[in-house]
Amino acid sequence: MTAKTTATKNHSAAKKSARKYSPAAGKMVETEMKAMKKGKLKSGRSGETVTNPKQAIAIGLSEARKAGMKVPPPRA
Repeated sequence: MTAKTTATKNHSAAKKSARKYSPAAGKMVETEMKAMKKGKLKSGRSGETVTNPKQAIAIGLSEARKAGMKVPPPRA
């Protein structure tokens, strides 16, 4: 095997082990997306129905953070 192939293999193995989001956080986002598609997801203070998928993902990640799951901090 060449050095380049070995380096690529090592990189992909290291990348798999270092997950940004926990699987449980992904489940939380999936739950929020389903609620949005059904029209049941409401936004925080205003209580209006969420129609934007990006907003549903943000709500799911926020709830995962509150629950203490592995999720990176929000972008500024």
